Amino acid sequence: MTDPTPTPGIHHVTCVASDPQRNVDFWVETLGLRLVKRSINQDDPGTYHLFYADAEGTPGTSMTFFPWEDLRQGAVGSGQVSRTAFRVPDGSLDYWEARFDEYGVDHDERVERFGEEVLPFSDPDGLPVELVAVDVPEDDPTVPWTEFVPAEHAIRGFHSVTLRLADPEPTTDLLRTMGFEAVGTERAAGDVPGDERTRFAAAGTVGRYVDVLPTVESGRQGHGTVHHVAFQTPTDEDQAAMREAVRSHGVSPTRRIDRHWFRSVYFREPGGVLFELATSGPGYASDEPLADLGGRLVLPGRFEERRAEIEAGLADLSIPRAASAEADD
Repeated sequence: MTDPTPTPGIHHVTCVASDPQRNVDFWVETLGLRLVKRSINQDDPGTYHLFYADAEGTPGTSMTFFPWEDLRQGAVGSGQVSRTAFRVPDGSLDYWEARFDEYGVDHDERVERFGEEVLPFSDPDGLPVELVAVDVPEDDPTVPWTEFVPAEHAIRGFHSVTLRLADPEPTTDLLRTMGFEAVGTERAAGDVPGDERTRFAAAGTVGRYVDVLPTVESGRQGHGTVHHVAFQTPTDEDQAAMREAVRSHGVSPTRRIDRHWFRSVYFREPGGVLFELATSGPGYASDEPLADLGGRLVLPGRFEERRAEIEAGLADLSIPRAASAEADD
């Protein structure tokens, strides 16, 4: 078997929320991400699927949510993504601490991991999130959205995800097959004493890190937890090759599923985390003009003929708009 093209890194992360309006308000206004797609869960069309990203919906920048209001609160533990980290420009964490204080966001003291400064916080559902200060290169592929946050402080796509696993070894073998290389191990500030965090790096610029932490704690999916993490396999050929490669680790990938803005393959890695392989295209601007992303409810494929029924079952959403493109200083 020919080795697959290594993944450049994370494509998107999908999480479970409760109230959709509260979710939109936080991720758009407080964090300054753009709502690039307002759609439905294609496996549960009575539920929104909300996509937040940079100005152009660049692969590696989109945090997405299923607002399942009737679920209970989740608990982070083994077999889950325990934290999702975003990149912000070096020197901007003072701005973010002040903004979190202004908006009443629950956040912790800064910590250092692998020589980088990290600001942990939680969204309104208790989802663990982090901002990591990095030197963003001039040719970075992300495009900051500046309606609420100025470009010099804006979130610039994913930095990493942290996997909590009862037995990390089979998962680390899988990550190597996918193109990640171990780049360091440390007992990091903010982790449970005695736990050793191992960092793996992909070849790309955005969302290139996966951290692995051992745990004996059990988890429970619900509000404030990650549903799955998707990794970039840019072309159909890349995806097909990676699908075959991961099968050698005893996982059972699904067939390719058309998700309208990308094509997807899903499988549970050996530790229980739901992984997805996602293509780069056709992208979020394939069915809406770039200037209008997120402005309307988009119903892919066969769901359009059920628009009246679906809209009647969804709560009304109000998308925050800044009075001007100038963000608070």
